[in-house]
Amino acid sequence: MSYGFYIYGILTLPAPQNLNLEGLDRQPVQIKILDDFAVIYSEAQQERYLASRRNLLSHEKVLEEIMQGGDRYLLPVQFGLLVSSWETVSQQLIRPHQEELTQLLAKLSGCREVSVKVFWDIEAEIQGLLAEHPNLKTERDKLVGQPLSMERVIQIGQTIEQGMNDRKQGIIDVFKGILNSIAIEVVENTPQMDTMIYNSAYLIPWEAESQFSEHVEALDRQFENRLRIRYNNFTAPYNFARLRLTTSN
Repeated sequence: MSYGFYIYGILTLPAPQNLNLEGLDRQPVQIKILDDFAVIYSEAQQERYLASRRNLLSHEKVLEEIMQGGDRYLLPVQFGLLVSSWETVSQQLIRPHQEELTQLLAKLSGCREVSVKVFWDIEAEIQGLLAEHPNLKTERDKLVGQPLSMERVIQIGQTIEQGMNDRKQGIIDVFKGILNSIAIEVVENTPQMDTMIYNSAYLIPWEAESQFSEHVEALDRQFENRLRIRYNNFTAPYNFARLRLTTSN
């Protein structure tokens, strides 16, 4: 039973030849030329694809391998887009958004997305804050076994919280000051957990990755063992030009 086509992304012409890639459900990845664009797809084996880790990684792998193969003018499509016919793609996706597609692909020309996530040890940072502000530590220590008003307890807590926020912003400002200058565009995403203090994606020229990587390594040395930095040096440019479209099949 046919479930139509699963779409991964869109390329400018000329399209890559002789792809040897597997997509979802281990189906061969193919190219369909539509209205001056090349659509990356595979035959859908399910009516709907669950956003499981395996499926998401398979989707991402197709796009990354195509880009690593030399096709750097790629517009990724959000996970899970299924269409029943190519006429549907032309009428609902390509033709109504042709100008947008052209502009987005031009923007991505010769670029890649990299990302930086920064983590810290909350307890260690609190101790560092108190060591830098002995008076604050003294006030905090008074909370142990001493009768204090609720107002004073709240005040000390707020002072520590503000100090932590200042330390966090200080680190973020250093990262932004060094990395943002290399990027064409930056997207700051919401941290995904309490220990993550910075989560950003950068659109950079393809050839600038080694320079960007050197700056990340220098930041790691600058903060010694205080931070944990997770650097992804290559991914499809979802944060900068994901085509967030759906079709009615």
